[in-house]
Amino acid sequence: MSDRTINQQPHTPPQAGPEQDRHAPHIHAHGSEPDDLAVQIADSVESFVLAVTEVAKGDEPGSAVSLLLLEVSQLLLAGGRLGAIEDVVPEDRFEPDAGPEPDGEQLRERLAELLAPIDVYHEVFDPYGPPEKPNAFRISDDLAGVVSELQHGLTHYREGRVSEALWWWQFSYLSNWGTTCSAVLRALQSLIAHVRLDSPLGAVPDGADTDDDGLTDEQLEQQAGDLMAAELGLGR
Repeated sequence: MSDRTINQQPHTPPQAGPEQDRHAPHIHAHGSEPDDLAVQIADSVESFVLAVTEVAKGDEPGSAVSLLLLEVSQLLLAGGRLGAIEDVVPEDRFEPDAGPEPDGEQLRERLAELLAPIDVYHEVFDPYGPPEKPNAFRISDDLAGVVSELQHGLTHYREGRVSEALWWWQFSYLSNWGTTCSAVLRALQSLIAHVRLDSPLGAVPDGADTDDDGLTDEQLEQQAGDLMAAELGLGR
């Protein structure tokens, strides 16, 4: 779980009152048949999981960053829909056991190897919180964690627990993966902007958790620029 995770536990939301937005759909699923929203969210989630898994195989490294930018953007659209509606009320007042959590270590390692020169980025967690120093994160860690959270909901969905799946995706979007994906999106967009605008990537700040790979900051910067230039078909 990312360090960004908000210290918040799943809760039973209050019933809708007259002051709540009457235009926001209120989901209270009692059956196992998914409605249009549930199908669309599930399709978006499954598409993201499959796409990130395929990118991590490294078969097309030249398009990795662009594909991840597209997939994260599309997932955030689905997350925005979850955040805009009223609280999803699951059929049961407790979450059924979804079984063992998927092991995302292999996915994380593959992404880390693929994105090695540009994996580490820096982000301030809460824009409305007290001023704080930027923290170092890894795109590979973040994406692997998001995939794991989404798969948890997919397990519910595939077993017919539609309301539990929507409830979990909404809660985890608000508490963790929405923030994580927003940060990753900014990092990916920044990489492409640096190359397209011919703006050199800055040196890695002192104290960043980049692991001891034996490379200097200048070498890391050069590798990152070369990787992005090759991906976008630009000469250096």
